[in-house]
Amino acid sequence: MAGYDDDLRFAHVLADAADAAALERFRSHDLSVTAKDDLTRVTDADKTVEERIRGTLARSRPRDSVLGEEFGGTGSSPRCWVIDPIDGTENYLRGVPAWATLIALMDGNDVMVGVVSAPALNRRWWASIGSGTYAGRSLHSATRCRVSTISEVSDAFFSYSGITEWDIAGRSAGFESLTRACRRTRGFGDFWSYMLVAEGTVDIAAEPEVNLWDLAAVSLIVTEAGGRFTDLRGGPGPDGGSGLATNGPLHADVLELLAG
Repeated sequence: MAGYDDDLRFAHVLADAADAAALERFRSHDLSVTAKDDLTRVTDADKTVEERIRGTLARSRPRDSVLGEEFGGTGSSPRCWVIDPIDGTENYLRGVPAWATLIALMDGNDVMVGVVSAPALNRRWWASIGSGTYAGRSLHSATRCRVSTISEVSDAFFSYSGITEWDIAGRSAGFESLTRACRRTRGFGDFWSYMLVAEGTVDIAAEPEVNLWDLAAVSLIVTEAGGRFTDLRGGPGPDGGSGLATNGPLHADVLELLAG
């Protein structure tokens, strides 16, 4: 939709700043690392990236709300920027290049713009509502993304998060059923699984316990590439506490298998 072109361009500006801040600290030997209440780890880079994004939003979009992983929610506008400053913090900590900044603009319950920027992989993906999904380095140098046409789970490629997470969520039986039914499985995890679904190189991606900032941007990128995105119960949208992305034709069968 043309009405969100300016917001998409602005999201790229935010992503550019996030890339610079995150890359500056990537593989540093003096990262400050602390544990959150849920025992997940956070670095000074996570906080710096979110602070820079929030600072730019405060100057350029002062009426919009913000929800970020590190500093929570501010504002009351239905237009809300949802930020995960570094998705894949454990990868970031270990020097693995598979991490990204996730930026979404929601209007009420609907995601209107989504950008996922993975500078250490030299990749960026983006979408705006009704305009398709693209990958590249800029708005002017991009390739359109489309999901696969695989129609049978027995032919599908499934990418998942850590196995322990499925155990903790009490979903190990369904997870095992799905992995046994698929032709190929790999644990790419986090944002990357969903981007591979959008590109058509993977057919199924799922996580059992996630937050809105983990899924807002990726959900739009998957659906604008022609895929389907729900929680593990089949509820639409990115705010169900879990995530399932498929190319579409596989979705109902995958939900049945995950139900155990």
